[in-house]
Amino acid sequence: MVEAITPMERDFTQWYTDIVKKAELMDYTSVRGCMVIEPYGWAIWENIRNFLDARFKELGHENVSMPLFIPESLLNKEKDHIKGFAPEVAWVTMGGGEKLPERLCVRPTSETLFCEHYARVIHSYRDLPKLYNQWCSVVRWEKTTRPFLRSVEFHWQEGHTMHETAEEAVAETERMLKVYADFCENQLAMPVIKGRKTESEKFAGAEATYTIEAMMYDGKALQAGTSHYFGDGFAKAFDVTFQGRDNSLRHPFQTSWGMSTRIIGGIIMTHGDDDGLVLPPAVAPVQVVVVPVAQHKPGVLEKANEVAARLRKRFRVKLDDSDQTPGWKFAQYEMKGVPLRLEIGPKDIAKDQCVLVRRTDRQKIFTPLGGLEDAVAEQLETVRRQMYGRALERRESMTYEARTLEEMKELADAKPGLVKAMWCGDPACEAKIKEAAGLSSRCIPFEQEHLSDTCACCGRPADQMVYWGKAY
Repeated sequence: MVEAITPMERDFTQWYTDIVKKAELMDYTSVRGCMVIEPYGWAIWENIRNFLDARFKELGHENVSMPLFIPESLLNKEKDHIKGFAPEVAWVTMGGGEKLPERLCVRPTSETLFCEHYARVIHSYRDLPKLYNQWCSVVRWEKTTRPFLRSVEFHWQEGHTMHETAEEAVAETERMLKVYADFCENQLAMPVIKGRKTESEKFAGAEATYTIEAMMYDGKALQAGTSHYFGDGFAKAFDVTFQGRDNSLRHPFQTSWGMSTRIIGGIIMTHGDDDGLVLPPAVAPVQVVVVPVAQHKPGVLEKANEVAARLRKRFRVKLDDSDQTPGWKFAQYEMKGVPLRLEIGPKDIAKDQCVLVRRTDRQKIFTPLGGLEDAVAEQLETVRRQMYGRALERRESMTYEARTLEEMKELADAKPGLVKAMWCGDPACEAKIKEAAGLSSRCIPFEQEHLSDTCACCGRPADQMVYWGKAY
């Protein structure tokens, strides 16, 4: 157990490690890059999963489960796809003490499995669209790992859909990116930039990759969710066909989209402070902690239990009636990021009130017990607004404009954050910016700004503004 939390400004990397350990979000294992997600961390993921799962189902998606293993011959059917994943693939070569006739890949993603299945079940335009989603874990043999942010095994959801027309598939790709963006901004209080990845940064095998990019406290970018349009490339490779409305044989158009447990790392690094986690109310395992003050006095525990029981009908509530001091409890639940603390003691009971304390600013609000539920809801929404406002203000104050490569290098060296600069579209310029300034292209935002007429790298005409940055 970490004894203390390293200040963010002293060592942000160590601060992050201290947080995930001290808040009991995860534990290390004997397998490099694989972690135990402890109950508190898993509860955050469950709340994320439950919200997204309900939203997917509202939009007509169904959950399925695909195999853990992919035969090498199946993975090789789409050449760009396997080329992109080859360095990260884990292979199984033995089974039951015998060498397997064909290597099995431990799934890094499941496009090939879905396509194999779709080839069997799609026959007519009447079978479309197929709107499937899977909740699972996948394996990518990362060289450098960090809890939640980059691990060998991680949990995620991966949506895989097939459509009759390209227009429908593109609309699905864009629709699901909006679902992710709305979730990040409205539930996680995390501002994001929506845009398209460049050709060199897009998903292996995709025609287009769309992304939401968030900025962490230290100015680095985090790819928070992606949505991919595959066209009919996978369908052709896997011979997925259907009889069209004109009786001709056609290939369907495919999408995939995903969000993983790395979003928990994003929550930590967007909102946390030197005292610990700051959790958005929508996904906090405990939204309200009830702390009895002077609980040894008559009637205090009874009233605290009564208040907690009332609030549990609408919120996720914990009553801490342990023998720890109130001061210890205050610090403990601030460290664990509980959005709202409710204090109640003899003086409060005499006045038929309690005290609500927000995690974001520790302001005390003396609140009548009558109508308490609505008051708690109001304070939780205030917490969410404060969190979003702070994160947005930080991102805006750490986003800069550059018109030349030299300016980009100076900003990259002196000021952590994002850099907006025009780009001509040439991958050579993109590569040069990455080599010279250490900045990768994060996305071509949907909301464009015309900063100048020329590319910041080469000076040729440019009509695309790109966000550049260092990223996790």
